[in-house]
Amino acid sequence: MEQQRIARFTLAGVTDAEASVHPFATDDGLGLYLTRFRRADCDDVVLLVHGLTTSSDMFIMPEHTNMVNFLHDAGFGDVWTVDFRISSRFPYNSETQRHNLDAVALHDHPAALAELRRHIGDRRVHVITHCLGAVSFAMALFAGTVTGITSLTCNSVALTPRTPRWSKIKLGYGPPLMEYLLGPYHLDPRYGTAPIMTRGWMLAKAVAPFHRDCEEPACHMLSFMWGGGKPIFTHANISPVTHGRLPDLFGACNVNYYRHIRKMVCSGRAVKYDPRDPRYAALPDDYLSRAETVTTPILFLTGDRNHVFTDSNIVCHRLLEKATPGLHELAILPGYGHQDPFIGLRADTEVFPQVVDFLKRKAG
Repeated sequence: MEQQRIARFTLAGVTDAEASVHPFATDDGLGLYLTRFRRADCDDVVLLVHGLTTSSDMFIMPEHTNMVNFLHDAGFGDVWTVDFRISSRFPYNSETQRHNLDAVALHDHPAALAELRRHIGDRRVHVITHCLGAVSFAMALFAGTVTGITSLTCNSVALTPRTPRWSKIKLGYGPPLMEYLLGPYHLDPRYGTAPIMTRGWMLAKAVAPFHRDCEEPACHMLSFMWGGGKPIFTHANISPVTHGRLPDLFGACNVNYYRHIRKMVCSGRAVKYDPRDPRYAALPDDYLSRAETVTTPILFLTGDRNHVFTDSNIVCHRLLEKATPGLHELAILPGYGHQDPFIGLRADTEVFPQVVDFLKRKAG
């Protein structure tokens, strides 16, 4: 059966809404943008924050009910997505730079919120985040670089990143091996279609035998990049159309981000990459050091088959429950992994309703 062809970076998945793009710049010189999907004015605005190495595309997929349309139908008529420096819609992940999550927390999220506020004023803002978008936004919230957030939803991970043992080994040895020995300095799920005998093509061929769950090279590479040796989602939850367009939904990853993640995994919590770096003097060395002062309620989501960040959000919820009892919530999703809570075929019946219920209870 021929696969449905969906254009890359399409906005066709959002129906019955006005779409507009709102560029903004960070203090360290990157051009980013927000996309607004407005069906109706609403007192409660929702901002969707993608992970590494996805983009806003994960929230607007045409092949099934997506997060933006679901929010619109639930009464949240003004929904925004942000594409920031880790988005696959930008070239920044494949450039010779060494950005880290401190830069995202200090520059990207505050700039995005400032541009958002320029259009919506003082209306309530709910933020729904995923993967390193969740880590970095939680870092910004707990560092105080973003304020005035009515509610935050974090999928898979937040301020206590934990990974399988094999992932921890790769986080330690992978960046120097890629940068100084194997090359190139970034990983890309599209290496399977690279020219024959190039380094990317050879890496994809070397990875493939260890990932027998499917025949899609991009899925194998994503499992190698993020999955701890196992897929980043439960295959039964993923549409064949989605599975076939993984190279369009995921992009390159600069390996320096792995260094920061490893430092957090080893520390057991979100910490600054280099406390001596004067560029980030405004940020705390330990992002949980002022946890008791944060009053924004957080919904921690995690699949019980999360092979990327395992029980990170269970641990984070437990830790924050001690600091601010009763403020935050935890939802464990049976049969789900890391990515499928947002891109899964049945997410609109099995996941999204839990998120919307949380938003509605925190609205007004």
